[in-house]
Amino acid sequence: MELNKELIEEIVRKVASELQLGCFNFKETDISGITVVHKDRLGEFDKFDTGKPNDEVYIKDLFDTKESPRLAAGYMKMCHSRFQWTLNYDEMDYVIEGTLEIIVNGKKLAGSKGDCIFIPMGSTIEFSAPEYAEFFYVTYPANWSEL
Repeated sequence: MELNKELIEEIVRKVASELQLGCFNFKETDISGITVVHKDRLGEFDKFDTGKPNDEVYIKDLFDTKESPRLAAGYMKMCHSRFQWTLNYDEMDYVIEGTLEIIVNGKKLAGSKGDCIFIPMGSTIEFSAPEYAEFFYVTYPANWSEL
């Protein structure tokens, strides 16, 4: 019986990525602190609690205070969901797929694939994805949840 080494390696990488083990982790960090995130190794996203059980919102934190006291970053995916949020931090969102709507003061600001959205500290908004949105976010400061 001949073994397909490429298939075995692909399976091992997928399982290890989901378990976030060793060299197969989705982050590769050099001794200098420079880090590369391999999106294809992210594994499952965590369900994000919007307070509404039917919302389909998922998150994958990539960087937090372990890497930097200044910036945090991650990915979010939303499907047919809308929730209110008050930001005690600055946030920049880069839309990867779909349409992300930010609703503020009754006005809808929409970003599509390739667009960037800046949300300043102190904003009370609604995040909305009428269909689907996947976006990369960066927050300042990194410890926003402690403020």
